[in-house]
Formats: sequence, structure tokens, C-alpha cells
Amino acid sequence: MADTTDNTVTGEASSVPRKSSWRYIGPGIVVAATGVGAGDLVATLIAGSNFGYTLLWAAVIGCLVKISLAEAAGRWHLSTGRTLFDGWASLGRWTTWFFAVYVVIWGFVYGAAAMSSSALPLQALFPDVMDLEWWGVACGLVGLVFVWFNKYAVFEKVMTVLVGVMFVVTVYLAIRVTPNLADAFAGLLPVLPDEKDSILNTLGLIGGVGGTITLAAYGYWVNAKGWTDTGWMKVMRLDNQVAYITTGIFVVAMLFVGAELLHSANVAIASGDKGLIQLSDILADEYGSATAKFFLIGFFATSFTSLIGVWHGVSLMFADFVARFRGQGEQKGAEVASGARERSWPFRAYLLWLTFPPIVLLFQGQPFRLIILYGVLGAAFLPFLAGTLIWLLNSARTPREWRNGPVSNGMLVIAGLLFLILCVKQIWDQPWSEFF
Repeated sequence: MADTTDNTVTGEASSVPRKSSWRYIGPGIVVAATGVGAGDLVATLIAGSNFGYTLLWAAVIGCLVKISLAEAAGRWHLSTGRTLFDGWASLGRWTTWFFAVYVVIWGFVYGAAAMSSSALPLQALFPDVMDLEWWGVACGLVGLVFVWFNKYAVFEKVMTVLVGVMFVVTVYLAIRVTPNLADAFAGLLPVLPDEKDSILNTLGLIGGVGGTITLAAYGYWVNAKGWTDTGWMKVMRLDNQVAYITTGIFVVAMLFVGAELLHSANVAIASGDKGLIQLSDILADEYGSATAKFFLIGFFATSFTSLIGVWHGVSLMFADFVARFRGQGEQKGAEVASGARERSWPFRAYLLWLTFPPIVLLFQGQPFRLIILYGVLGAAFLPFLAGTLIWLLNSARTPREWRNGPVSNGMLVIAGLLFLILCVKQIWDQPWSEFF
């Protein structure tokens, strides 16, 4: 979103396309699949259940905000040839410490959450096979083996297939509930619900549309695809737009389901992944068991793409972090493109960290203090990402022609302020009196 359209560079490789093309799309599909988890679908479903179509505009704005963040991350990788963590490290040692603490605690708790989320629809589909915890263990191990033994190209193809499943299921449900298109178009007008805390609820919906650390991982997937210089800039931007158009379709479809199936009947569902299990029961009552099972397949695809997406993308980031921490100099996107990161011991060590320690949480429950720290660090990451991208892309670290223009800066400032407000709210809402 820099204010330039020139993507010509001297000496660019002959393999670089002369113009953007749909056939190059890939990392955007991966970031869309990873960023939209079961929690995002439930949040949108509940928004539709509570407010009908009123907050449709907020879901759309959420996609635009995330486009700006992912585009900025991708632009940094392509314009400088350096990785995002290398850019962070140039801002001071504090970024290294923040990332180190974040990635260790976040990965431990997220691993259990991702395995549990993937297990829920499988247990609902096959209730007599084994307990939820063992389904979770199976999902984690399958994710580990798949990412360990496959490189980015295979990973992208599998993610694309699963995104296709998600797309078909969510769009089918949106059509099945027969949305009121007049009300839906009216929902594009920025109107706040007449409810207590409506502003914070609206900001929460905007901020929750698809992706946290996966937005930072986007630049790494861009490099893993083989895009390493500015000759790929137009392709990256098209790819990024596809990512959040896809995300928008998922989110809008679920808001339609919430508005038509739940809001009109005044039916409430639980927050969290279990809300989707409740929805499958409602779908079975309304449309039959076949529709409910079809939905559960889509639920699994949604959860499992988030699992393997994080297993791959955040492990790439961790491998980059370790290489920089060990004093190996500037970290280049070409190193990621070569596949060396996916074969490195830090990549595989973090894969193991995401898989095996969290299994303990599946069986013993999640430790209270750790969950609070997880919530705080998770809330702080997106303000950190937005703020550091503004810093990096307005400085001499970025070639002048690829620095932020007014539009990019405006979108990133809006994103930063939005996530800062949500971060403060998240920290304020934590039960600190019980922590100590």
C-alpha cells in the first residue's frame, strides 16, 4: 500500500513475472486459512446472533485493517530482502525479549487450544471412537508429522484444498439460511448497536477478523514461496487482497448464519469453540443431520488449517529468531526461500514445543496464571506489530520508493490504535487480584 506502482528493479531474475497473475496466488490462501480459526467464526456468529446484520460493516473494516498489516509485512520482506525479525532486531534489544517471551508462552498455550479445537468436530462426527483429549493428541501429532516431512509447496497445496472445503461449507450455509439481502446491505452502514459496551464489542469484532501472529508470518510465507525482491510486489499485493477477500467471505457468511438462524429465533450460543458444536445441533434440528455433518467437516477444516498454519509459519519465525540471536548477521528472505529454515533444528524444536508440552494441558487443564499471561501477551502482539511496521517502513531501513505513503500510514495508525484499545481492555479485564 505504499504510494507507488513501480515494481521494476535492476537485475531482477527472469523468473519474476511482468505483471500480477492469479496463478501465482498462494501465501494469501495460507494466511487466510491460518488466520480464520474457530474462535473468529464463533465471534462473528455471536455478533450476528446478538445484533443481526448491524455490524456487517465492522467485519468488512476488520478485513481492510488486516490487509494493511499483512501488506506492510510482505512489503518489508520484498523491499529490503531482510526478514521481519531482522527488522525488529534493528529497533533494539527490547523487541528480541518481547518476542522470546511471547513465542514461548503463546506457543505452549496455543498448542493445546489448537489441538482441542481440531478435536471437537472429530469427536462430534465420531463420538464412539475415543475421548476428546485423545482426538486432540492425534491432531497435534498429525500436524507435527505433516509439517516436519513436507516443505512449503506441499503445505500450500494442502492448505488450498482445506480452504476450498471451508469456502464451500460457509457459503452453502449462508445460502441455506436465506439471508435478507436488503438488511445485509443496510448493515454496511456504520451504525452502532443500541447496547451497553457496543463500541468495545464493535472494536472487538473488527480486531478479531482473521489473524494475530499469522499476519507477521505472512512475509515468511511470501519468501518461502520464492518471492524475494520487489519484482514480486504487485503479485504479493494481489495475493494479500485475495487473502482478506477470502477471509471476508468466511466471516460475512457466518454473520449471515448468526443473523438468520440465531438472531431471528432469539437463540444464544456459548462463546468459544463449543459454540460451533451447539450450532451443529441447531442445524441438525433445522435442516437435518446431513447439513450438520457437512458443517462439522467445515469446522474441522477451519480448525486444522489454523493448527498446521501456526505449526509451519510460527516455526519459521522462531527459526529466524534463533539464527539472529546466535549472531549470524542479517537474516535474508533468500534463506527462507531456499528451504533451509524448514530443515533447521530450531524450526523442528519449535514444532516439538507446539506439540508435546501442550498435551499436558489437554489432560490437566490450563494453569490459571499462564492463561492470564497468554491473554496479555496475545493482546499486546498486534499493537507491537503495527507500531514496529510504522517505524520500519518510515525509516531509512526501507528503500525510499517502498516506504509508507499517507494511505499506508493512515491504515497502520488506525490498526495500531484499534489494537492498543483492545489490548488495554484485555489487560484491564484480567482477574489480577487472583493472579497474586
